[in-house]
Amino acid sequence: MAISVDRVYQKVLALANKEQRGYITPQEFNLFADHAQMDIFEQYFYDLEQRQRAPGNELDYADMVTNLEEKISMFEIYDQGAGVQAGGEIHLSGLSDLYRLGVVQAVYPGQPTKIVEQVQLNEISRYENSPLGMWTESRPIYSKFSTTNTPVVIKIYPIPASVSVSYIRKPKKPNWTYLISGSKNALYNPSATDHQDFELHSSEENNLVLKILQLAGIAIKDFQLTGVAGQEEAKGIQQEKQ
Repeated sequence: MAISVDRVYQKVLALANKEQRGYITPQEFNLFADHAQMDIFEQYFYDLEQRQRAPGNELDYADMVTNLEEKISMFEIYDQGAGVQAGGEIHLSGLSDLYRLGVVQAVYPGQPTKIVEQVQLNEISRYENSPLGMWTESRPIYSKFSTTNTPVVIKIYPIPASVSVSYIRKPKKPNWTYLISGSKNALYNPSATDHQDFELHSSEENNLVLKILQLAGIAIKDFQLTGVAGQEEAKGIQQEKQ
């Protein structure tokens, strides 16, 4: 379930204005909101790597690895078709929401779908010149690189008939949309076509509020506000580790 962008904004305003510390405009909030959401999202992958090294809890609901995987799973896209260009290149720049590439699958005539193994670009010549390592339709490989005009390109060896990819997408940018009233006040407008709630797991609402307050404190040069938000965030992290 999405987190209401308006509810987060109202909480941020209430806490920032509690001691007359300044007003956060909708434009500022939207910038801070996107930054905060991406910070939390990217932290999932770091935390997952760290947690996977530690013993799990037999109770799935209390297992931090399971919880993190659940939060990440909301952004997983499966079997997205990708066009094969001349030379076996697949340009993934069309996937504007691509964050991390997952499984790449290739189809060759008369064969079942194959999972393609990734190798580093500088290893291709070694595979090509090795009788045992040479790619085949039964064991295809791919390398990933970028060009001046295309940020994400994969090349599959041998060239397949069709390709599909699974990946983790980036969360959509939150956007608190509004109308300007006669008094020049911004009035919340959830009906706007570009309105967007936060996409993170509902449990992240308080984390979003605190992170946005930290960013706001820096913007309005109120480091006391930044410090208070940081202390609250640290408390929450400590509770998660217990």
